[in-house]
Amino acid sequence: MGLTSKLAALSPFGHKERGDDEGDAFDPTSTAGGGLGHGGEDDADLRVSQRLRVFLADNGIVAGADAGAEAALRDLLARPHFQVPPDVVDRSHPLTDYYISSSHNTYLLAHQLYGTSCPSAYEMVLKTGGRCVEIDAWDGSDKDEPKVTHGFTLVSNISFRSVCETIRDVLDAERAEHERNPSGHPPAPVFLSLENHCGAHGQQRLVDIMTEVWGDRLLDAAVRAKGHQEEIDDSVHVRLDELGSKICVMVEYHFDDEPDDSDDDSDDDDDADAAAQAKAYAAEKKAAAADAKIIPALAAIGVYAQSVKPPNNSWFESELDNAPHHHLINVSESALGAHLPSEAHKIANHNAQHLMRVYPRGTRIRSSNLRPVPFWGIGAQVCALNWQRFGASMQLNHAMFAGTEGYVLKPAYLRGTPIPAEPTDTRRRSLRLRIAGASDAPPSTAPYVSCVLIHPDDLDNGPPKRKTAKDKDGDGADPMWDETLEWEYDAHRSELVFLRILLKSDERLQRNPVIAEATVRLLYAVPGWSFIRLWDLGGHLTKTSLLVHVEIEDV
Repeated sequence: MGLTSKLAALSPFGHKERGDDEGDAFDPTSTAGGGLGHGGEDDADLRVSQRLRVFLADNGIVAGADAGAEAALRDLLARPHFQVPPDVVDRSHPLTDYYISSSHNTYLLAHQLYGTSCPSAYEMVLKTGGRCVEIDAWDGSDKDEPKVTHGFTLVSNISFRSVCETIRDVLDAERAEHERNPSGHPPAPVFLSLENHCGAHGQQRLVDIMTEVWGDRLLDAAVRAKGHQEEIDDSVHVRLDELGSKICVMVEYHFDDEPDDSDDDSDDDDDADAAAQAKAYAAEKKAAAADAKIIPALAAIGVYAQSVKPPNNSWFESELDNAPHHHLINVSESALGAHLPSEAHKIANHNAQHLMRVYPRGTRIRSSNLRPVPFWGIGAQVCALNWQRFGASMQLNHAMFAGTEGYVLKPAYLRGTPIPAEPTDTRRRSLRLRIAGASDAPPSTAPYVSCVLIHPDDLDNGPPKRKTAKDKDGDGADPMWDETLEWEYDAHRSELVFLRILLKSDERLQRNPVIAEATVRLLYAVPGWSFIRLWDLGGHLTKTSLLVHVEIEDV
């Protein structure tokens, strides 16, 4: 059976029964992802159930039932449940000091081996907070029009020009909106991770099209020159604020002994047959690989022209052999994970001075995702995620970048070198989450809340879970619990602790499904009482709200 036939036998999103970490497919109306205006803070259409009104009055949170009490209730509804500290979005640091909301295989709408490519996928990612997108460029049948696709698969293709035009139009709309409402920062720069598979003529066409379509939206020559100067001078660093609202292209640099970047390990989320197809795809891609040399004109257009797949471990042991000093390590989650946790300290020191992009391993063909938190924990700036589904990893990405412009300053201990080998903060912290109840929950049987606290140091052992009892007294739409869930965790790296709040239904004879969720970075959490707006698993903001009280303190 040939590769094409085997691929055709698979269903795009065929899965076993969905687990807690899986999500539904994004669609054109999905708004989750992060970015400004995507935190769920709008309260205009929220309702507070009668059961919660009684709870608020009985606990002295909102007293009485007169007009003043109603105004106090609306004030509580309008109170944000998270707030991003101003220093987290300060743009005056070197680019290496930031996490960047990033997408992998951005052109795809579904399955990695035979999904549909569409320019609108770039619009969706950029509008929902992504600031680093990926383009896989190939020579087209018309040699003057390169195409974008996943090579050697059944994925459809689109023109490179159409992708460039879509990115241009989104950036122009952002600039126009800022001119109308000039508060805050101008639109953040857009990074483009360009994976080139074109020959010399096709590469020149890439340069011609980018220059023609983007014009002065491309990064200024002076800033590009400063970026290249980083290759020879440690003291020279491009700051985020120097990039303006520009398009910044990252182009590959290839070693003669560059490793094969395919993965042969299995994926818990993808069945054995799917993994076999991924291996067949990788083998065919490797066998058909053409000369990968980058022409000078394409290399020159990149502010960071040194996106490399390292041939050995010198990049974290000392300095990368036979390569420009300043580089971006482009590595799969499997290849990087093989060095963790044993080399985590060395890798974190590397990432304090250089960029790193981590992308999903090749066997994730059903668009499942890597877990970003451990890679954020070693300072990886670009965790490129498949944006086709709103699963746990995308929920975490949403929590990291919600209320920002797609760039988040790394914790201080991950920015300066040398990074201490041992934790400098040995305290313990506690999180107390009192969950009162919910309003307008989706129809369900005996709803309850299950919470997962995600800390970079706990992932190998499984993150600690807590859950409420099941509400069997109501109709499911307005459940009440009034329970307090508690955790203790190490204060070290506490800035990278996240809480996933899952509203679930107790279904007999089957796995209890997640019906809505909210994920919060504890650094952003507002202490006290607030209503948290929940999202469905397709990335749509719902009318369901959860009344909670957050308390974080040192033990």
